[in-house]
Amino acid sequence: MNGLKSLCILGLVLLSLAAFAAADDSAPVLGGVKPLEGDERKEALALLDTTLAQLATGDGPSYKAINVTSVTVQTVAGSLHTYEVELENGSDKKQCTVKIWSRPWLKENGTNIKIKCGDEGELDKTW
Repeated sequence: MNGLKSLCILGLVLLSLAAFAAADDSAPVLGGVKPLEGDERKEALALLDTTLAQLATGDGPSYKAINVTSVTVQTVAGSLHTYEVELENGSDKKQCTVKIWSRPWLKENGTNIKIKCGDEGELDKTW
C-alpha cells in the first residue's frame, strides 16, 4: 500500500514538472507586470500624452513627455501603466516615474495619475 502511495505521489510530481516545463514563457502572468512593445507601447504613450494634457487643464503642471525609457502595464482592477520618463515643464526637465491607473468603467474618478520626480514630493491627481 505504501509503495502504491509513493508511486502515485511520484507520478503527480513528474506530471507537475512536465506541465511546468511545457508552460509558455511568453504567456502573461495574471496581475503581473508586463513590459510593453510595438503597438501596445504606442497606445500606452498616447495614454500618457492624453493624461498629461488633461492634468494641465486643471491646476496641475503642464508636463510634456520628451523621452520615455520604459513602459509597463499591470492589470489591477483596471490597468496600471508605469512610465520611466523625462518630463518637460517649460525649460525645466526632470527624470520621473509616472503611474496612470485607469478604470474606464467608472464615470467619476476613473483615472489617477501619480508623478514622482527624484526627491520632490509626489503629485497625485484623480478625475
